[in-house]
Amino acid sequence: MTQDGLEPDQYASLQQDIEDVVEATRAAAARSVNAIMTASYWAVGRRIVEFEQGGAERATYGEALIRRLGADLSARLGRGFGGRNLAQMRAFYLAWPVDQIVQTLSAQSADASMVQTLSALSAGRSVSTLATSNGLELGAIARAFPLPWSAYVRLLSVRAADARTFYETEALREGWSVRQLDRQIGSQLYERLALSRNKAALLKKAAAAHPGDVLTPEEAIRDPFVLEFLDIKDEYSESDLEEALIQHLADFLLELGDDFAFVGRQRRLRIDDTWFRVDLVFFHRRLRCLIIIDLKVGKFSYADAGQMHLYLNYAREHWVKPGENPPVGLILCAQKGAAEAHYALDNLPNKILAAEYKTVLPDETLIVDELKRTSAELEQRRSGASPGAASAGD
Repeated sequence: MTQDGLEPDQYASLQQDIEDVVEATRAAAARSVNAIMTASYWAVGRRIVEFEQGGAERATYGEALIRRLGADLSARLGRGFGGRNLAQMRAFYLAWPVDQIVQTLSAQSADASMVQTLSALSAGRSVSTLATSNGLELGAIARAFPLPWSAYVRLLSVRAADARTFYETEALREGWSVRQLDRQIGSQLYERLALSRNKAALLKKAAAAHPGDVLTPEEAIRDPFVLEFLDIKDEYSESDLEEALIQHLADFLLELGDDFAFVGRQRRLRIDDTWFRVDLVFFHRRLRCLIIIDLKVGKFSYADAGQMHLYLNYAREHWVKPGENPPVGLILCAQKGAAEAHYALDNLPNKILAAEYKTVLPDETLIVDELKRTSAELEQRRSGASPGAASAGD
């Protein structure tokens, strides 16, 4: 018995029981949000398709409809309802049409509320009308989509219907996470199976999970698609050290003078179906351009330069306002003892502009020195030593 009078085994059992309950309910909450979100997007897609099919002139101006809806709905509902996402919802409904959903629900159901839902769907009643009854019918439709929305987004990239059905079926049967599904599609499992003489062995090998495949409930809730659906801002870093470095660098640049104006931190962007986060975005008043800053806790590689050019191309198309100069990138690599800073200036339209940028921007060595100093200070804090403290042997 411990000093507080509790039996160690009984207390440990109680603690474990509570942890199990909380972890299970967190996972269930993540699944529930994803299921309702996916059903909602299917309903939105259906409404768009039905509107387009309401007349030949509407079908003709389908893309204009998506653009207009994207602008209006984004203003009212948040960034998750832009034109790109709406087009994806429309494609989702077309790939999983109402007849297929009715068939799926019919195979599952035997209760009265489900029968009512099926009758209404078959009769062509609007899903938006169905969804008003305390969400019960929308919840019923969600049963037809047991995978998370990000999985259906990945499945939409598979053009062949047979291959898409195969990946969906295997993901359900084997319990694949989105990461596993992405890997199987990327490795062309469906095509390889068609050529394989030992399909069972290949499927067994494919079903083996890799480290990091399983998403934690926190990762599931922080899925960018979920955050967009709930219209929640997404600002977090992968590590405390990286978070602290970013904050220190932001403060350092602002202290250099009034040229730097802070725009945002952990700014998300989407290229195709992949999400990226830009660590810092500033606006340089004298150069009249955005400064895109990407921090890497490690050594500089050419892949980092390639990724920065993706960011710059995206920023030039989506973030740069009329009259502003092209954005410039700053890659910071905080490898222990060997910090580096690299400006990305080769995307500029001419050498004269690049030379002007070099003259006005802070010297790379100045930034490297600050990066090293800050990194060392943070490491010392993390290890419990005070900055500049001498060791016991000195």
